[in-house]
Amino acid sequence: MSNLIIYTDGGSRGNPGPSAIGVVIKDENENTLKTYGEKIGHGTNNEAEYKAIIFALEKAKLLLGKQKAKEAEVHMKMDSELAFRQLTGIYKLKDEKIQKFFIEIHNLKTDFKKVTFEHVRREFNKEADAALNKALDS
Repeated sequence: MSNLIIYTDGGSRGNPGPSAIGVVIKDENENTLKTYGEKIGHGTNNEAEYKAIIFALEKAKLLLGKQKAKEAEVHMKMDSELAFRQLTGIYKLKDEKIQKFFIEIHNLKTDFKKVTFEHVRREFNKEADAALNKALDS
């Protein structure tokens, strides 16, 4: 297991409101290794999307171990077009909170050989969305 595919989702009810994240970590053959859903307090949808990405990269490093992580390629898939466009440099970051999250993600990316981001439609991110909603409902 050297390469990972990670699906992330973040959301809040009320925007801002109670927030949670959903993360599904898969191997390169799309076999699910771990699924996480956690409440993260109060915030906006965009903040939750970023927190899900940060959480996912931290968990991926723990799952692989420091040495294997350095050799691993991580492909992040998310249904947040805004987060995707900000993380890939298409959109500029204006919100100070999001700028801090962006820097944290940038620093986490150095723990891996390569980290890429892909925007996927919601119907292709159902597992992460389900984990997020389960956490919000609990």
